[in-house]
Order: sequence, then structure tokens, then C-alpha cells
Amino acid sequence: MSPLPPTDVFGRPLRNLRVSVTDRCNLRCNYCMPEEEYVWLPREELLTFEEISALVEIFSELGVDKLRLTGGEPLLRRDLPLLVRMLAQNPRLKDLALTTNGVLLAQQAHELRQAGLHRVTVSLDTLRADLFRALTRRDCHAQVLAGIHAARAAGFDGLKIDAVIMRGANEHELSDLVEFGKQVGAEIRFIEYMDVGGATQWSMSKVFSRAEILNALGRRYGRIEPVMQDGSAPAERFLLTDGTLFGVIASTTTPFCRRCDRSRLTADGLWFLCLYALNGTDLRKLLRTGASKDSIRAAILSTWHARRDRGAEERKSLGERSVLVGIEQLKRDPHLEMHTRGG
Repeated sequence: MSPLPPTDVFGRPLRNLRVSVTDRCNLRCNYCMPEEEYVWLPREELLTFEEISALVEIFSELGVDKLRLTGGEPLLRRDLPLLVRMLAQNPRLKDLALTTNGVLLAQQAHELRQAGLHRVTVSLDTLRADLFRALTRRDCHAQVLAGIHAARAAGFDGLKIDAVIMRGANEHELSDLVEFGKQVGAEIRFIEYMDVGGATQWSMSKVFSRAEILNALGRRYGRIEPVMQDGSAPAERFLLTDGTLFGVIASTTTPFCRRCDRSRLTADGLWFLCLYALNGTDLRKLLRTGASKDSIRAAILSTWHARRDRGAEERKSLGERSVLVGIEQLKRDPHLEMHTRGG
């Protein structure tokens, strides 16, 4: 039986951990990595697979049963299936998932499945190769599509496709993406453009909201019904009249902070309690200075018990808002980048 997870000051459980395995990425999406140059984490400071596995073991003993591997682009981390195999041996993890941009997925999907990965989410914001090139500054749209098909062929059920929707860019592709999801057997999740660290070109005028997404799809498909689900899930799910499911993650206009059970571990071991948080807890330092398992567990517990983060709600309450972190501050502290702490 899994232990009851600790709760924070708002009663939110520590149940869902996202682990970034690298801060590097092979795309330059303009909503995440819009700048030309970045400061990378020193490779010697990245957690080893053994260190990641040891920390995940402690988290799972405290009640974490959902783990997602992220980046940067996680498939850039060498020998990633080996880490998946190590984590899959943890009996407390009920859900072991991966978020990827899909560029390298075709080559690795089968091996990841064999290693014990449960689920895959692929980021794909457009079905047009020319727009993909404009949004990512890379010419590998075909590889992403091949990765999606490879994931299905490898036997991944519950495949999801995440699409960040931005006004003036891809809001006209909502129904096209829904139809593509039907073809490949994947659930589409539309994500509002967020003003997190790294989004240095963000403005509210570019946010295509949850309400606008639902209105646009309603005009195309008719009645849309909400679906009751797990209260901590980031996406609200909806049902079309033909039975098609899709989701909307509306952190910008409809924050879900009060039910959020997520935290994030960077590739070099900083633990962040919120995607908007400016400071994290250095778990790598505890590991590498010989802290006992009990000491690390106590540090995690005390940090979570004191957690009161409500980053998205606080940002919304500002009314007028601009980018969260400026370029110079990001250069001084790359941990503030979304590609460093995982999305």
C-alpha cells in the first residue's frame, strides 16, 4: 500500500514529480527558448542516473506515485532507456511518463517501451511544416510526425499531443489538430501561452484563452461537454459529440494552483515547488555531501509542509502583467528557464 503523501499549507499532497534530465533542447520554440544564446548547466553538475533514482526512491517513499521525465528535450540525455529501466523497478510508481518534442522519438520509442515507460506526451503545435519551422527555428517537422507514429507502433496507450496555442500563430489549427489526434489515436491538449521564466516575448495579447478555444471548437463541432476527472490533473477534459476527447490546460486565464500536486526537479538537483518559483531546494548538495536518507527525507518533508506557492493565481491577480523574468536575470540564473526545470 502506498503511503499517504504529506500535504502543504493548502492541503495539496506531494504526489506528482517531474524530473528534468537535461536543460538542453534541439528546438528553439519561440514561447520557451526565443533567444539565440543560452547559459547551460555544467555537465558535471547534472545528476547521475543513480542519483536521480535515489532521489525518486525517497520521494516515492513519501507518497509520490506519478513521475514524468522532462527536459529540455529528455531524449537528448544519453542512454535514457537505462534510467527508465532503473525507475521502472520502483514498485511505488504507478505512472512513469515522458514529455518529448518527438524529434528523436522514432529511434527510441521501442527501446523506451521495452524499458518500462508507461506513457508518452509529444509536443506538436502545428501540422504545417513551414509554420513549424517558423515556431521552432528548426526543420524537423517530419521527424516529429514519425515519432508520433513510432510511439503508437511501440504500443504506447494513452498517447497525448500537447499544442501551445498562440494568437496570430496557430489558433486557426485547432480543429485540424483534433482531427489529426483522431487519425493517430492521440488525445490533443491545448495549452495557453504562459508567462513563465524563459518566455521573454510573452504578452497577454498573444494568449488565446480557454474560452476562445472552446468557442472556436464549438462552432466547428457543436456541443462540447466537460468530463469529470481526477481533480489534480492540469488539463480540463472535454467530449465532442462523436466521442472524441480533448483537453485544455489554462494556467494563464484559469489557474488550478489550489489543486496542484506537482513539483519539479532540475537536471542538477534543484527542487522547485512551482513553475513560477524563483528559488529551489538543492537536493544534489545533500546527496553529494553525504547526507543520510533520513536527512534528505526530512528536508523534503519540511519544505513541502511549508509550501504555499500559487504562482499562476498570483500572476493572474496582477491584472496588468509582463514577462516574469528578464533576459539578464535569466543569464545570471539559468534555473529560472522553463527548459531547465521542465514544463
